[in-house]
Amino acid sequence: MISKIFRRFGKGRDIVVVSGLPRSGTSMMVNMIDAGGILALTDEQRKADTDNPRGYFELERVKKLKDGDVAWLRDARGKVVKIIAALLTDLPKDFSYKVLFLNREMSEILASQRTMLLRRGEDPRKVDDATMETLYRKHLSSVKDWVATQDNIEMMDIDYNEMIDDPRSQIEGIDRFLGGGLNKDRMLAVIDPQLYRQRKA
Repeated sequence: MISKIFRRFGKGRDIVVVSGLPRSGTSMMVNMIDAGGILALTDEQRKADTDNPRGYFELERVKKLKDGDVAWLRDARGKVVKIIAALLTDLPKDFSYKVLFLNREMSEILASQRTMLLRRGEDPRKVDDATMETLYRKHLSSVKDWVATQDNIEMMDIDYNEMIDDPRSQIEGIDRFLGGGLNKDRMLAVIDPQLYRQRKA
């Protein structure tokens, strides 16, 4: 199985990108793809904590995309990297990307963010939920409209809530999107419903 992945990604045609809003399940998805057989590009600088007990799977240099730091993308070919939605529009056209975009119930995202801010001693009330939801929805629409115009990007929307409720069918779809050959049992083992702590009422 793994050999099929290497044949597809080994030549560096595609960079697998996991994206979405913060707290939408992107860390879990990178972990799943890594377990499935495509190596995650991460520097492990951001350590696991109460909010993400299994880790964040982040690369600090991703944050410098807006500053034009794109040299590291050569090392991302054939791997999976987490890039938040706000930075997708800074991806250069020099590479081809397969984007797995996580969507989650907005009320759960806002609740998860609020919990994280409280744990860090920050004030989650600086912007009310209604305003944040409006801003986020406008942002998502803008980013997805941009992606639709890019001939070097293929994107698959992933429903986080359905991933928790019916993971096998979701994993089958991801495997097809990425060319087949992923270890689907190992991907399934990554999903821990006990970590789904902010549920829609």
